[in-house]
Amino acid sequence: APIARDGDWLWRTTWHDGIAYGVTYSGPVQEKEEWTLTLMQSKDGLNWTPVTGLDVTGKPNETTLRFREDGTMMALIRREDGSRNAWFGTSKPPYTAWEFKELGWAMGGPNFILLPDGRMFAAGRKYTPEVKTALGPLTPEAYTPVLEFPSGGDTSYPGLVWHDGLLWVSYYASHEGKTSVYLAKVRL
Repeated sequence: APIARDGDWLWRTTWHDGIAYGVTYSGPVQEKEEWTLTLMQSKDGLNWTPVTGLDVTGKPNETTLRFREDGTMMALIRREDGSRNAWFGTSKPPYTAWEFKELGWAMGGPNFILLPDGRMFAAGRKYTPEVKTALGPLTPEAYTPVLEFPSGGDTSYPGLVWHDGLLWVSYYASHEGKTSVYLAKVRL
């Protein structure tokens, strides 16, 4: 059985209470004027059903989902048009009604983590003044990159893990010529 419609991309699956969630985006492959997002769910990771469409403008695509302890779903969304600024959304179960805020920065390959103390940090490709993989605090209303990793050229798609009181960040970059994978340990 297909996971998504032909031409849709399922981005970064997140499991919560035995259910897999992910967001598909369509548009780039079909060369549509406006791209669309659909929240999907699965009990086994193989058979997926749509939950709801997400009303995000500006050619939305790569979306990372996370959950608070109370079951609130959070979404960090990359956008390719207009201001290109990322959007942050929240929804309570059954995840059909969403509230979105535009964040102050464009971000490629967005990822974020909810720390044990409740703080959130996001990382991704920062476009100005030059392309870098960057990290910064995240709230439902704002993101501000405060740390740029040694990076450049084709760079992004960070992985984030909280381990032994440090944030471990993996990412790729091509600033040293050949594309390589890097690992940073960040004390917050």
